[in-house]
Amino acid sequence: MLKENFSPQTRHNNHCHLSTDFVVAGGGLAGICAAISAARAGSKVILIQDRPVLGGNASSEVRLWALGATSHMGNNNRWSREGGVIDEIMLDNMKINQQGNPLIFDALLLDKVVSEKNIHLLLNTAAYQVTKTDDKTIKSIEAFCSQNSTHYSINAPLFCDATGDGIVAFNAGAAFRIGGESKEEFGELLAPEKASSDLLGHSIFFYSKRAAGPVNYKAPSFAYSQEEIGALPRSKNIGATDSGCKFWWIEYGGDLDTIHETEEIKWELWKIVYGIWDYIKNSGKFEDVDDLTLEWVGTVPGKRESRRFEGEYMIKQQDIVEQKQFEDAVSFGGWAIDIHPAEGVYSNKPACSQYHSKGVYQIPYRAFISKDIDNLFFAGRIISATHMAFGSTRVMITCAHGGQAVGEAAALCQMLAVKPNALLAENNMKMLQQRLNSNGQGIPGVPLDKTDSLLSKATITTSSEFNLAKLNKDGDWLSLAQSCAQLLPLSQGNAPTFTVNVKANEATIIKAQLRVSSKAENYTPDVICKSIDVPLTQGVQQISLDFSDVQVGNQYAFLTFLSNDKVEIKTSQQLITGLVSVFNKVHKAVSNNGAQIAPDNSGIEEFEFWTPERRPHGLNIAMTVSPVINSFGHNNLLNGHLRPYFACNAWVSDLADENPRISIQWSKQQTINGVQLYFDTDTDHALETVLMEHPEQSMPYCVKHYKISLADGTILFETKDNYQTLNRVTFEQAVCTDELIIELTHPSIHTPAALFDIEFL
Repeated sequence: MLKENFSPQTRHNNHCHLSTDFVVAGGGLAGICAAISAARAGSKVILIQDRPVLGGNASSEVRLWALGATSHMGNNNRWSREGGVIDEIMLDNMKINQQGNPLIFDALLLDKVVSEKNIHLLLNTAAYQVTKTDDKTIKSIEAFCSQNSTHYSINAPLFCDATGDGIVAFNAGAAFRIGGESKEEFGELLAPEKASSDLLGHSIFFYSKRAAGPVNYKAPSFAYSQEEIGALPRSKNIGATDSGCKFWWIEYGGDLDTIHETEEIKWELWKIVYGIWDYIKNSGKFEDVDDLTLEWVGTVPGKRESRRFEGEYMIKQQDIVEQKQFEDAVSFGGWAIDIHPAEGVYSNKPACSQYHSKGVYQIPYRAFISKDIDNLFFAGRIISATHMAFGSTRVMITCAHGGQAVGEAAALCQMLAVKPNALLAENNMKMLQQRLNSNGQGIPGVPLDKTDSLLSKATITTSSEFNLAKLNKDGDWLSLAQSCAQLLPLSQGNAPTFTVNVKANEATIIKAQLRVSSKAENYTPDVICKSIDVPLTQGVQQISLDFSDVQVGNQYAFLTFLSNDKVEIKTSQQLITGLVSVFNKVHKAVSNNGAQIAPDNSGIEEFEFWTPERRPHGLNIAMTVSPVINSFGHNNLLNGHLRPYFACNAWVSDLADENPRISIQWSKQQTINGVQLYFDTDTDHALETVLMEHPEQSMPYCVKHYKISLADGTILFETKDNYQTLNRVTFEQAVCTDELIIELTHPSIHTPAALFDIEFL
């Protein structure tokens, strides 16, 4: 028993002093990925999170689906899902949480972090102050855990602020901004004439479900009345069966102090949310709501914007729209410049204004390091960006991808015994980019350097290679009620001739076009190379489309069929790495109305959207191709690209090959500790974390079963249930050999085995 007498002096809480290599404050997706990346690279990490769960806005406390460059598959950013740790997390979530349960996602994130032996996790622990050794160097973070009444002083040579509000950077004295810059400051034509204090606001969501019978509802006294809810400008958006982030437009607080008035903003959002539920249940304006019951209401608002900190470079509108190339690129984005009215739910303006670029854009390392504090990284929504650019960089998967770069950079700083700014030196930056891409980062325009790799010194032979001579006509008929196109990787020279099967309800004309993007790395078909009009008679017929007089470059082309609701086109069930069909269609969730219309003098480009359908829809178009497209060979294993970019970039086997295999031979014995394999997990497919269900538990393009063997048949490794992009296989003991064999099984009868890259450990 403990018994302590009265003390006339104040008592002190338990005080714990900790030291580590790297401290990450903030356990959202950016902080998680920073911590895991650094830990896997060998750094000891302390991750501080002020909530009982990890994930930030993606957690069960807020329940916002996490998205990035894929943008609900509603933009022209093909094969743009972020790689690395966040890709691993998203694919794990798809495997075990196909229905998008936020509680399961919570557990997955916790499991990921605590599985890393180099991470010390402090939950329910709020960083509230820093100490400094000098004006430009943080010494420690001071934090307090409400659950164990412990005050922590955490020392480290390197720190990352991923707190969302930037509490560490703020207390350290780093320069920051709140609000929007004027048009003049950075030349951003979309920005207002004068600087503004307007911000994006907070949101609170709710879930409902059907009960076994009628459920009555009486609103709390603080809720807004049905009349007040009905008078909201956005009341027409209320859907009786909508849940969670379908109510993203319940937003408030952008014209207030989104840091210090967060509690007041939360109460206003509660008044609105409980009032909306009363409006749904009791106003009489909605049918079939008697058995609906309120299942969950958020208690923590999801924040969008507060402080943004000044780094060595500040990303601006032009960098996104023009897709500026940076020597220090370490990450990328692709969400639209997405700005909301500060008044939120009370505004008469559209709930958001989204302006897309024609493709993904690079994010430079300099945006992640403080210009003022020598040992401080930024991650998440506080990185160095203008208010306009922040409209794109703020989304969670983009934040997570940047967090991975920060974690890897911190570990490299430790290895080289340098400060973050030193990684801007050319050799150091190349080393950072190489380490990131080796872990699957997929920095656009920055391939893995294969110059000195063991694979480049080997002789590679494969049992077969896919050549695109035809896509089988074994799929359904697809109506051309909307324009559609087949994306195809072409090589320098004359374009092919294609044949397709069509069915006309009556005599009509089908218009086919060969299109490309004005930027070869993009997937916006803004250049029409040639149009062909083909008269059709009623019934099924095969048509030939001769584009052989068109000169093309090494890039993707769009075999395009313009809309004609009298015509259907035959599709194929074959799923081939590097091929996808797209449609000129509307996607309201991301302000896609088929084409982007730019405001006058805004610096925004106008173009059409051509986007894929989610599986099981969106089959490829059945066709024959002459001459064949032979862009799927084993030389792709040496180009360093880990996804389609300009070309397919994968070795793809022939479906007729019953035992696809790759043989790697050297002229002399090599000592090999393991192998890294990079598979196709369809980076064109968005993987929303919560609410939305996915049609599969694993990507249908991904090789599940493979084995690695020696020439004598000794099996070094075998798995039959792979679903991840990056497989890092460490052998039980190093092998000395002059040949390794990788045998793969086709994912399905419609999908050939494919591989992007092989690295040796």
